[in-house]
Amino acid sequence: MSSVGFLVPILVSFVLVASAANFYQNFDVTWGDGRGKMLNNGQLLILTLDKFSGSGFQSKNEYLFGKIDTQLKLVPGNSAGTVTAYYLRSQGSTWDEIDFEFLGNLSGEPYIVHTNVFSQGKGDREQQFYLWFDPTKDFHTYSVLWNPQRIIFSVDGTPIREFKNLESIGVPFPKNQPMRIYSSLWNADDWATRGGLIKTDWSKAPFTASYSNFKADACVWSSGKSSCSSSSRSRYAWLSQELDTTSQQRLKWVQKNYMIYNYCTDTKRFPQGLPKECTAH
Repeated sequence: MSSVGFLVPILVSFVLVASAANFYQNFDVTWGDGRGKMLNNGQLLILTLDKFSGSGFQSKNEYLFGKIDTQLKLVPGNSAGTVTAYYLRSQGSTWDEIDFEFLGNLSGEPYIVHTNVFSQGKGDREQQFYLWFDPTKDFHTYSVLWNPQRIIFSVDGTPIREFKNLESIGVPFPKNQPMRIYSSLWNADDWATRGGLIKTDWSKAPFTASYSNFKADACVWSSGKSSCSSSSRSRYAWLSQELDTTSQQRLKWVQKNYMIYNYCTDTKRFPQGLPKECTAH
């Protein structure tokens, strides 16, 4: 009994050290002149926005495929005009990008979750959603699954969007360019809330978004090589993961009840015809 009692504190302290180093190990605060901070021994990261500047951070590593989870608690109260962006992006003029953006709103009005996928520098693939909870009251998990066959956006384990690899019909797919993770909190009151009609109320500043429990099951790209060797790919279940029947039903539930914009149904925007991926079955 005494030996078990001795082991437990050691295990607990080990777990805490492993998770406490989380943000310090994985990210650098890159702008904001002190407005971005790592707290609680690196277990918590906060970004703030005031009238003079927002703030942001980026991952130390680049990734080529992975399952990325982060818990966020968004700006509470009157967050109109603010945008909290969380995304993966490669470098260069023909970049790839996978976007979560959270568009603030007046107190009591719902946040909008804005998603987009860029491949070879081309985006215009926006889908927007309301959430089925208040994302400012507590931390919730926002996930990107990115493998060679598909990109899946999820919230608390519920898929909200799937973008499939349809290179077979000529739709570029992000699969060759490693991406870093970026996040920022910034003022976008020229477009973020009701198309820019509602401006940021600076009397409510500073605005704060909080991050915790970052996790990357991912292939790290370094010096032209992936950390996921082809011989050990069977260890990475997410590399071939797809939506099972239950997940497909949950995706349909979200899209039926909470989707508020879908580029694939915006015929006015695409008078020459909808993008190819919108009509593929």
